[in-house]
Amino acid sequence: MGLAAALAAGAAGCRVGAQLGRLGRRATAVGPYLRESAIVAGLYGLWQLAASASVAGGRGAFARSRWIVRVERGWLPSERDLQQLLLHSTLLARTANWYYAALHFTALGALLLWLFARHRHRYPRVRNVLVLLTASSLLIQLVPVAPPRLLPGLGYVDVAERYGDSVYSISAVTVDQLSAMPSVHVGWAALVGWAVITTSSSRYRWWVLAHPALTVFVVVATGNHFWLDGIVAGGLLAISIGAVRALEQLFAPRVDHGDAGGRRGGHLGKGGGDLGERDPVGDELVGPQRA
Repeated sequence: MGLAAALAAGAAGCRVGAQLGRLGRRATAVGPYLRESAIVAGLYGLWQLAASASVAGGRGAFARSRWIVRVERGWLPSERDLQQLLLHSTLLARTANWYYAALHFTALGALLLWLFARHRHRYPRVRNVLVLLTASSLLIQLVPVAPPRLLPGLGYVDVAERYGDSVYSISAVTVDQLSAMPSVHVGWAALVGWAVITTSSSRYRWWVLAHPALTVFVVVATGNHFWLDGIVAGGLLAISIGAVRALEQLFAPRVDHGDAGGRRGGHLGKGGGDLGERDPVGDELVGPQRA
């Protein structure tokens, strides 16, 4: 139902956006928001579809989780120790469950809306990084890996299920519950932090780093992810940012600053005295610069 609704919303948004584009000035201003919302809804639908697939069903998911436990041993603290902080406080445990369930999409949606409304020149890059990060995460998630909460024999606790806050079906383990590696929660939260810090010039922008930090704590302490799941997600974000920047440079239109006679750099004048002046064409390409 969620997949069908997301895809239907995407298709309807595209149709409405196209129709508004032919109407008056006020309606035209709404059109871009609807079109981008449709794109995001469609991507979310595809994400749900991919999350329900696996190249091996559930085979090997628990063996891979036990391998992660062995790899982390000795250089990372145990997720079980972090869980004890929640299990001693019902209020803290339920708050962590709520944060896991509610802030994942809310924070990302607020970021995209803020960028599109206030920093339109930065929106395409962040959206493209989001697409690449999510797509690369889904490719890895095609190989199933069980989350810690499904390994009670190793001492892990499903904190959300214990307090009745689980967003997953507890009657049976489904394929999408075996998509713990990497953590999309951590990847998206880190993307929010990167986007705000590199876009905003406010001195308070660094407070946004509390969101990825809290997300890492929550996904580990609730038993939904291993430390390694978040580390891999952070690496994929760094790769996605680098790849998008490289593609932007590769496909950016090249501007010839030669004079009418075709001599390269002929417009610089004597001694190249205008090297420090604004280039209106270049500014058009890269957008306004921010401190």
